[in-house]
Amino acid sequence: MNQKIALVTGATSGIGKATALLLGENGFDIIACGRRNDRLAALKDELNGKCEVYSLSFDVRDKQSVAREIALLPSNWSKIDLLINNAGNAHGLAPIQDGDLEDWDAMIDINVKGLLYVSKAVMQGMISRGVGQIINVGSIAGKEVYPNGNVYCASKFAVDALTAGMRRDLYDKGIRVSQVCPGMVETEFGLVRFKGDEARAASIYTGYQPLTAEDVADAICYMATRPAHVNVADMLLLSSDQAASTMINKK
Repeated sequence: MNQKIALVTGATSGIGKATALLLGENGFDIIACGRRNDRLAALKDELNGKCEVYSLSFDVRDKQSVAREIALLPSNWSKIDLLINNAGNAHGLAPIQDGDLEDWDAMIDINVKGLLYVSKAVMQGMISRGVGQIINVGSIAGKEVYPNGNVYCASKFAVDALTAGMRRDLYDKGIRVSQVCPGMVETEFGLVRFKGDEARAASIYTGYQPLTAEDVADAICYMATRPAHVNVADMLLLSSDQAASTMINKK
């Protein structure tokens, strides 16, 4: 095994998958977490020969499953050096008065409560060892609210606040806490938000060059490989064609 272990949530697609692949090429063994076992198996195959991989299949919304699966990690996988809280989603794009209650629950349960459940389970070991790093994947939506983004933005504002709060609570425990906040990234995000509507999902990425999952993974890897005395606390990452949430230079 390599010297360091990184646990990545939402590792089966998009930013999470790209991050797991890049960290695996840069000295980390990977605990890949996700709900889709077929994709976890495919990721393990992609990382074969680059690093060791251990798969955990659970839904971050299930606090009992999260706690159990992490507590039951084999001893050689239990000393997690780096936690990437990437699992998250957006559901729907509607004015607050037309919002779907199930969409609201999904965003709050995954983006906020899921992050808390995983962090709670992992940070205990970091605290006992006096060392560790937590990187939360936030969003530009956690910096500025845009029309019809209401609850999604609120969930990402919560990630922003939790990151700051965690850093203040853990800085004297030897744990670095930070976040990366991407703007528009071309992943499955649009398909999930628009419930499988491929045309509508594709339209949000046309006419300009959005970020890729690999761009965000590169930023995360940079943050994770700084010397121990350096913490890149907060990074806002935008496409050159994007100046703000609703300011995109489409040609």
